[in-house]
Amino acid sequence: MEKKISVGIADMKITRQEGILITYALGSCIGISFYDPMIKLGALLHIMLPEKGRGNDSNIYKFADSGIHETLRKLSAYGATKRRLVCKIAGGAKMFEMKGAGGLGNIGERNAQNVKRILMAEGLHVASEDTGANYARTMLLDVSTGKVSVRSAGRPERFL
Repeated sequence: MEKKISVGIADMKITRQEGILITYALGSCIGISFYDPMIKLGALLHIMLPEKGRGNDSNIYKFADSGIHETLRKLSAYGATKRRLVCKIAGGAKMFEMKGAGGLGNIGERNAQNVKRILMAEGLHVASEDTGANYARTMLLDVSTGKVSVRSAGRPERFL
């Protein structure tokens, strides 16, 4: 049985050759998988918010901008090459209906848009995605094969 490596909310894990990286509770959050097929190196990042801003929060993995940059830095240190990376995303749901002009809007949609923008600025594109709608997801990356699957309650498993 393959080892499962759990990635928490506002967290990132990297593994090589074998193992399944798994993150739960992707509501408005976004799960981003990075995979270098040549060296079978994978990372899974679970971000909560689109950007760090000026706050004092020291958890860089909580935010799309700082989380993606740090993940790419670490992948590079392990031998990954940007041009070989396959990126896939899941989450970004609209979990709650907001009324009024609170300014938050659809945080899930903003997360998804910002993740795509940052990846594009890094010269990466999203190979596949399962984003939006109004339900939570669990995302899995099998590092031995590079396959990414998404599970949601009451829905068939989806392969990205």
